[in-house]
Amino acid sequence: MLKKSLPLKQIVQMALLIAVNVAVARFLIIPVPMTHGNINLCDAGIFIAALLFGRKSGLLVGGLSGFLLDLISGYPQYMFFSLVIHGLEGFLAGWLNESSRRSSLIAAMGTGVLVMVAGYFAADTLLYQLQTGLIGIPTNLFQGVVGGLVALPVYYRLRSRVFSHGK
Repeated sequence: MLKKSLPLKQIVQMALLIAVNVAVARFLIIPVPMTHGNINLCDAGIFIAALLFGRKSGLLVGGLSGFLLDLISGYPQYMFFSLVIHGLEGFLAGWLNESSRRSSLIAAMGTGVLVMVAGYFAADTLLYQLQTGLIGIPTNLFQGVVGGLVALPVYYRLRSRVFSHGK
């Protein structure tokens, strides 16, 4: 049985989403010295990819965006954590939104935010200490909620354009 490959158009779309997401998140980065991390808009791009194109795109855009952003922003200690955490965030958001109902959209993003917050709590605790993980909870929650709020209007604006021309 032959393995089905991704269409070139989908590969290009994901590559563009990763590039734009990293550029926007890097431009609007706010360091948080107490947690050795930062607040950025990476989650917005992850949600846009996941909601528009599904779980596979959410996984790839999420994981690679988080990894590359940490690499170029001076947070290499988080690169592999971000690969897994943001990848899982994107996968779950895309998977839970497969029904495309408004309630599933909110549940998908909410679950993604909770996974991201829990993941960075664990990462901060492993890298530093429990207090660092606890301090990171509100800043990561803020980042995720803002990312979702930014993603919603962009998703609604792009949804008809993306699906009117086919995936």
